[in-house]
Amino acid sequence: MIAVDTNLLVYAHRGDSEWHAAAAATVKALAEGRSAWAIPWPCLHEFLAIVTHPRIYRPPSEIAVALDQVDAWLASPSLVLLSESADHWDRIKGLVAKAGVRGPRVHDARIAAICLANGVREMLSADRDFSRFPSLQVRNPLVSA
Repeated sequence: MIAVDTNLLVYAHRGDSEWHAAAAATVKALAEGRSAWAIPWPCLHEFLAIVTHPRIYRPPSEIAVALDQVDAWLASPSLVLLSESADHWDRIKGLVAKAGVRGPRVHDARIAAICLANGVREMLSADRDFSRFPSLQVRNPLVSA
């Protein structure tokens, strides 16, 4: 299963992003495909926080528009929403300790732990910080191979 990180969701939604076309095409292909794809719940929360934040985007996305965007993704019959598993603490503790992360990067460890616990084989992200977690294969679909 392929999971999608927050930054791709943001770029797919925001038409003013220089990566909009590539991100939108990537998410659309997953959403309209037959293979299971995933979004970790924290990425949806973070998406809403980012696109509606007036200090990040001027103008920010209206909350109704952002909520409609999430509803559109949730309508994909092949989407799987990912959340923490029963062994989440052990997973995140191991990732944080091994990678030596702290501060805001703990959030990335949370996403990585959720993905690994749910059998994600590949995470699509433009965030290089995920490279700190080599057990999670990460690919940036916005750059040419």
